[in-house]
Amino acid sequence: MTLADETAPTREATEPAEPPRVPAWRRGARPYLLSIPALAVVVGILYPFLSGAYYSLLDYSAGNTHVKLVWFRNFADVLSDGGLWRSVGVTVEYALIATAVETVLGVGVALLLNRSTLIGRIFEKVLILPLMIAPVIAATMWKLMFDANFGILNHVLGLGHTFNWLSKDHALYSAILVDVWVYTPFVAVLVLAGIRSLPAEPFEASDVDGASWWYMFRRLMLPMIYPYILVAVIFRLMDCLKIFDIIYALTAGGPGTVTTTLQINAFEDSITHFNYSRGSTYMFLLWVLVFIAARFLVGVLTKAQKRAAGTEG
Repeated sequence: MTLADETAPTREATEPAEPPRVPAWRRGARPYLLSIPALAVVVGILYPFLSGAYYSLLDYSAGNTHVKLVWFRNFADVLSDGGLWRSVGVTVEYALIATAVETVLGVGVALLLNRSTLIGRIFEKVLILPLMIAPVIAATMWKLMFDANFGILNHVLGLGHTFNWLSKDHALYSAILVDVWVYTPFVAVLVLAGIRSLPAEPFEASDVDGASWWYMFRRLMLPMIYPYILVAVIFRLMDCLKIFDIIYALTAGGPGTVTTTLQINAFEDSITHFNYSRGSTYMFLLWVLVFIAARFLVGVLTKAQKRAAGTEG
């Protein structure tokens, strides 16, 4: 045997091993197995929704032993109730103000954190701390700080014991303040991710041409991060329209009906008064409101993405 024969690779070593054969039934079942998690999520979402929609057509309550189908009588009763429209006004006002303030502050914080400074890097890590606190816990903390007798806010701001943060004139805006404190970091983190994904070439060229910071922000950065801002607005507006935890922990819908939202009305009818059909009616109407707002904003987002990609027809 020669040296070449000894050093030559064997046929078994050079030929790739054949992949194991997969039975035909396993190949056919694989798409269905992969779709099981998505199907479970869809069922988990649709079943409560359809159950609530069905309950809204009944006269289902704790004191009624003979439940029957009343069709749209619950909707007629709720829509003719003045409390519904007051709660709709409170819900929309809360959602619009909170979303607007959080968007403006979130974009401003994102611009500050985008600068490569030591303070910016430290605040970037600290920024998400409010998001790690449950909204009910955050509202309870702020409720203690809002207290007119021993709350720290009146002491720090020099308001004495006369200013009541949770009075009829200020309760809604105090709840909005808590929401802004909790969720502004969410908008800031989302917008900051969008800013850091932008290409550097247009800004470098504008800087060479002597463009001001405001011009680059208004003409270059803002149009490019507009889709990210819209995504943040969609998430925050939908969440604010469904607000319950912060308001209930802070004021429980009071004083009076000043902070009574649609979710609070649904809770009171279902849990406090045990009228499950009326509470489901409130929830269905809230879903309609959220669906309309989300559909409109998603349409705006689609147009903005097409405009950014240059494919808008």
